[in-house]
Amino acid sequence: MITRGAKCFSCSLLASILIIARPDNARGNILSSEFNLQIAVAERKLKFELLTITMPIGTPFHERTFPLCESLNYREWSGYYTVSAYETHHEHEYNAIRNAAALIDISPLFKYRVTGRDATRLVDRVITRDINKVLVGQVIYTPWCDEQGKVIDDGTVSRLDENVYRWTAADPSLRWFTQNAMGLDVNIEDISESVAALALQGPTSGRLLRALAENADIENLKYFRVTKGMVAGVPVEISRTGYTGDLGYEIWVEAEQALKVWDVLIEAGRIFDLKPAGMLALDVARIEAGLLLIDIDFNSSKKALVTAQKYSPFEMGLGRLVHLDKNRFTGQQALVAEKKRGPAKSIVGLEIDWTEVERYYEAVGLPPAVSTIASRVAVPVYSNGQHIGKATSTTWSPVLKKMIALATVTSNVAKPGTRIEVEITVEAVRHRVAAKVVKTPFYSPKQKTATPVV
Repeated sequence: MITRGAKCFSCSLLASILIIARPDNARGNILSSEFNLQIAVAERKLKFELLTITMPIGTPFHERTFPLCESLNYREWSGYYTVSAYETHHEHEYNAIRNAAALIDISPLFKYRVTGRDATRLVDRVITRDINKVLVGQVIYTPWCDEQGKVIDDGTVSRLDENVYRWTAADPSLRWFTQNAMGLDVNIEDISESVAALALQGPTSGRLLRALAENADIENLKYFRVTKGMVAGVPVEISRTGYTGDLGYEIWVEAEQALKVWDVLIEAGRIFDLKPAGMLALDVARIEAGLLLIDIDFNSSKKALVTAQKYSPFEMGLGRLVHLDKNRFTGQQALVAEKKRGPAKSIVGLEIDWTEVERYYEAVGLPPAVSTIASRVAVPVYSNGQHIGKATSTTWSPVLKKMIALATVTSNVAKPGTRIEVEITVEAVRHRVAAKVVKTPFYSPKQKTATPVV
């Protein structure tokens, strides 16, 4: 079986061969040609293995998603093939998220199960939120930081029992969790491959799941809560969470049983206008929801090349998720100091003046042409002629009929209502158009958090 860590093993093996095969005496000179031949063969073999190993593989749902992907538009996500758009255009998939129900394969998320007497102590030691205030059956979104108070990653932590947690992350985190678990009675299990996950999102998702789920009170399941139940006779965990900013659920199932759950959802979902949706539709929805994406809107401190690329929770607009008065956690002292002096930069929402965008297109005799695909290309942001940041995620919002963006700016211009400028390019000519700093989320429908679900 191909695993995510196999590449590192092959690299180590090659290094070992090179060390062993180095001739160190006269006799070695005679044998050097034979050694060189062996090394060359080993290198070619390992290079072939690396090419094979680094290719993406299918998720537990690939057997179903592949025939449905008419566009053959895929991307790689954490070593897995992930559908960008099932059809040649993602419009129908986006409309399903906002007006009906969409089914999204989110299995590539890194997933960990933390258990043991000191499981709660470990979680509390790593994350910025106070896990002791989190009840069994509750889910929280949280960042975690390095010693300098810079964000390593963000994800969700579900408290499944008193000392049982499911922890999701965008990047591999087992090593960091294990380092912080020294001296604790805790077991950290990487369940990334053994547990599959589906996001069922959209206004009709609650009614669909209520009709299918057994032994689970979907109607009264509150926002950011988790419960257990059965779907198609398969044990599942269902959390009222998602990455779309709409009513939605995430279904966690053993990988071997994943296809049964997919099949029954697709079949029963017909009357609810359920559609499989890919990453292009999800990207537009998550920007409307004001949700940040690692490597795009912020960088992990572990990957940052320079200090300026790192972000603290305060700079990401997540200050409400930093509980400085709780037990000691990694990065706490640095965050205490930052709160006193204030963050140097801030991630904000922007509404871009569409009238100005139209004007620049009209000046060259063209209708305004903005891609329906969300842009992940960073563009400069200005205030009074001075460069003050960058817009990192930009999209036309179909539901809001506005051009919106998530941007990093200096904190002196981060107040809602502040007028700034964003760079756009029309016919290879750069222009600056007006934009206004606004609060996020841009879009937050009532059904997202309403209980009971109707």
